[in-house]
Amino acid sequence: MSENTPFRTGFIAIVGRPNVGKSTLLNALVGEKISITSNKPQTTRHRIVGIHTDDTAQWIFVDTPGFQLQYRNALNRTMNRTVTEALSGVDVVVFVVEALHYDERDETVVKLLPRDRPVILAVNKTDTVKEKRQLLPFIDRMAKVFPFAEIVPVSATTHFQIPELLAAIRPHLPEGPPLYDKEDITDRSERFLAAEAVREKIFRLLGDEIPYSTTVVIEKFEEEGRLRRIHAAIIVDKESQKAIVIGKGGERLKAIGSEARRDMERLFGGKVYLELWVKVRSGWADDERAVKSLGYSE
Repeated sequence: MSENTPFRTGFIAIVGRPNVGKSTLLNALVGEKISITSNKPQTTRHRIVGIHTDDTAQWIFVDTPGFQLQYRNALNRTMNRTVTEALSGVDVVVFVVEALHYDERDETVVKLLPRDRPVILAVNKTDTVKEKRQLLPFIDRMAKVFPFAEIVPVSATTHFQIPELLAAIRPHLPEGPPLYDKEDITDRSERFLAAEAVREKIFRLLGDEIPYSTTVVIEKFEEEGRLRRIHAAIIVDKESQKAIVIGKGGERLKAIGSEARRDMERLFGGKVYLELWVKVRSGWADDERAVKSLGYSE
């Protein structure tokens, strides 16, 4: 790119139904794991900002929860509000669908897509398609669904065509200087990222055994040089769930802590002392005030 090429900076919302790989795609675009991933739908609950910067542009990504129609509680109402608010304040929208899969859940999100800003379709999970010739008819079908500015087949897991997706977004960003330092990868605090690391391990290690209404609160976060001392409480809905998280002889809680600590140390670049315990707070996901007090109003 020539020296006369203007620098571009802009905000991009990543949207789609639950479990299409939005968080994995965000991590691939940023180049670091800043948004949690699991096979359990609805693991993303917050508006996550991820940042990718090179010599030509700064892409500021907004990851959103998958739009949720199944559960009508306070937590999901807050998350759906997050989706619609994210769409109203960005320069570009990336709509993510799973390759060869498009149904009424995706159509619900299409109805929210703005007509006054460019929308790029990312056809994700192409690595799972055995017969690649099936992709072209699917892409042709999707081109009729909405006037997409671009359609880019990708695989967030294998990083297939991630540079091509960045290149497709870039021309649609407004000209302007970067808003963050080149080294920044997120605007989220280490405290927030620590809670997300623990929450991811809960979903990954316990799967369907642990219900959706589980969250993590950081009760103490102290830095001593390169060492971080972190005390976190895992909030569950019932006493029986507390026993599931702790496991026989505390084995599961220990595994959650060990894996979360390793992720934190890699992300923070220093040693982490992590202490976990489990607390019961019945009905928190149905209580607007509880949802807000646990940080889901952001």
